[in-house]
Amino acid sequence: MINKTKISLVASFLLATNLYSQQTSLDEITISSATKSEQKLRDVTSNVDLITAEDIETRKFKTVVEALNSLSGINISSNGGMGTLTQVYLRGMNTGNTLVLIDGIRYNNPYDGSVDFAHLIINEIERIEVIKGAQSSIWGADASAGVINIITKSSKNGTHGSASVEYGRYDSKISKATISHKNKNFDAKLSATRVDTDGFSAISPKSNEAKDYEDDGYKNTTVDLKLGYNFDDNNRVSLAYETIDAKTNFDDMIYSSDFPWGIDQTASANSYAKTKTRNSIASLNYENKNSFATTNIYTNYSRFKNETKTEVGFNDSKNKTDIKEYGIKSTIPYLNETSSVTVGAEYKGFEDKEDINRKYNSKAIYITNTNKFFDDKTIFTQALRYDRYSDFDNKTTGKIGIKQYIIDELNFSSNYGTGYNTPSFIQLYKTAWGGNPDLNPEKTRSYDIGVEYKGFSITYFNTKVNNLIQWSAGKNENIKGDSRFKGTEISYKNSIIDDVFLNLSYTNLSAKNANGDKLQNRPTNKFNFGVDYYGLKDFHFNINGEYIGTRQSVNFDYNKPNVETGNYTIWNAVVDYEINKNFSTYLKLDNIFNKDYQIVDGYATSQRAAYVGLKASF
Repeated sequence: MINKTKISLVASFLLATNLYSQQTSLDEITISSATKSEQKLRDVTSNVDLITAEDIETRKFKTVVEALNSLSGINISSNGGMGTLTQVYLRGMNTGNTLVLIDGIRYNNPYDGSVDFAHLIINEIERIEVIKGAQSSIWGADASAGVINIITKSSKNGTHGSASVEYGRYDSKISKATISHKNKNFDAKLSATRVDTDGFSAISPKSNEAKDYEDDGYKNTTVDLKLGYNFDDNNRVSLAYETIDAKTNFDDMIYSSDFPWGIDQTASANSYAKTKTRNSIASLNYENKNSFATTNIYTNYSRFKNETKTEVGFNDSKNKTDIKEYGIKSTIPYLNETSSVTVGAEYKGFEDKEDINRKYNSKAIYITNTNKFFDDKTIFTQALRYDRYSDFDNKTTGKIGIKQYIIDELNFSSNYGTGYNTPSFIQLYKTAWGGNPDLNPEKTRSYDIGVEYKGFSITYFNTKVNNLIQWSAGKNENIKGDSRFKGTEISYKNSIIDDVFLNLSYTNLSAKNANGDKLQNRPTNKFNFGVDYYGLKDFHFNINGEYIGTRQSVNFDYNKPNVETGNYTIWNAVVDYEINKNFSTYLKLDNIFNKDYQIVDGYATSQRAAYVGLKASF
C-alpha cells in the first residue's frame, strides 16, 4: 500500500510538470543565508526553500511555524495550541540543530538549546530562507541541520502604512499596524502585532474533548523597528530591534501517588501553569561598498527571558540568557565578477545569568567562495570555517557544492558538508534536568543530490550524526556511533492552466538513532498540497492541506508503549476579496472537516475554526 502511494504521488508530480509550466525568473530572486552574501537563487548550489511575502499573503499564515509546515523536509510537533512548546524538525533533526535567524540575528537559546518557534508571529516578513543540509562551515554551531533566516520587510520610498485585524474561533484576535518612511538618506519602519486568544485546553485525551476542560489562553505582543542612514552611496549604517512579549497558559504535570505523572483535567488549581517570555534581539551594522569589496562591521545581541510558575511550584523555573556577537566580513568579486569570495571573523559570547550562571565564548574565521564556469552554467561553491571554543574542542568544518545547468530550466546539484553542535547549558550543568558535564558536541556529515526542472524538484538527502545527545537512564548522554537521517523530498510549484497555481510537496523520512530506534514525532511520509484559483476578478481562492503518514509519539502514560499519532489528512481554505486598492478582506477556514487528531499523544489540536480579516493600506 505504501509503495503504491509513493508511486501515485510521484506520478502526479510528473503529470503536473508535463501539463503546463510557467518558468520563474530566478535572476530576480536573491538570498543571503547560503554564503553570508547576497546571491541570485539560480547561483546557489545548496538545497533552498523560500517562503515569500506573496506566499504568506496568499495562505494567511499566522505564525512562522504554520508557514514552515508547508515545505518539504520540515515536520512540526506542538504540545497544544498557540504559544505552547513547538518543535521544528528539519530533515528529521532536532530543533536545536537548526540555526534560526531573524534578519541575521541568532534566535537559538543556548540555555536549553531551544528555539521559541511558538512565539514567532508573522510580522512584516519579506521572506523566509530555509537552507537545508549542514551549514556550520558558514554559520558555526547550531547549523548542522540547516539555517532558517526570517527576513523582515524594509521601508519603501515615500511614506506608507497599513493596519489589519482578524477575529475567529477561540475568541482569537490579531491586530497589526505598520508605518514606514524612506527618502534618499534616511529610512525607518515600525511595526507591531498583538495576538490575544482564549485557546483550548493543551492537554486532553482527544482533541475534540478539549472543550470539556479549561481554556489555555495566549497573548503575544511583537514590535519590530528598523532604522537606516546613508552617508553617501557607499556608506550606510543600520539598526534593527525586535522584542517579543508573550504569556502562555498551559496544563501542568502534577505528581500523584497512584500515577507517576498525571494531569488534573478537572481544571483545579493544581493543573494551572503560566509562562512569561520576553525575547529581544538587536543589531547595529555599518556597510561600506567600493570598487573592490563590500564590507560589513556588525554587532548582534540576543536576550531570552523565561519564567514559568505553577500553583504547586514543582516545575517553577526562571532563566535569562544572552548572546553577544561581533563580526566583520568582506565580499570580494573577481574574474570579471563571475566569482566572489567572502572572508570574515567573529566573536560570540554565550551567558546564562540567572539559573545556571555559566558562560563560554567562541572565536571564528571563515571563507566562502563561489565560481561560475562555462557561460555560468557550472557553479562551484566551497566554504571553510575554524571555531575556537573556550569550553569545547576547537573545530574545523567545511562544505562543497556544485550545480550544473543542462538547459536554463534543468539543473542538477549536489552538496556535502560537515557540522558541529554544542550542548546547551541545561544539558551540561542542570542536575535536575539530567545535566552531564561530560557531554561532547555532536558531529554531523551530510550530503544531498537534487534535480530541478520547471518548478519540479526532487532531492535525496543523507545525514549522519555522531555522538547524538539524548536522554537516557535519567540524564543526557551521547549515543555512541552514527545516528542516521535520510530521505527524499519532492516538490512542484507552478501553474498548470491559466489562473490555476499548484503547490505540492512530499517528504519520505527515516530518522533513527545509532541504536536503530526510530526518533519520535517525525512522520515517515508527509504530503502537502495547495491549489490557488485567480479566475474571478478581485477574488482569490485557495484550498490547501497535509497528509501525515505513520508517526510515533511517546505515550502520555510513560509506563506504556509508544503510540501512533499519524495517518490523517487536514484540509484548509482561504478566500480573498480585494475591495479596492486600499482595502481587502478574507475568510480563512482551518480543519474544514473537523478532523480529530493529535501530534503528540495527550495534547490537543484545533478543531474546525473560521477566521475573518480586514486589511487597509496606504
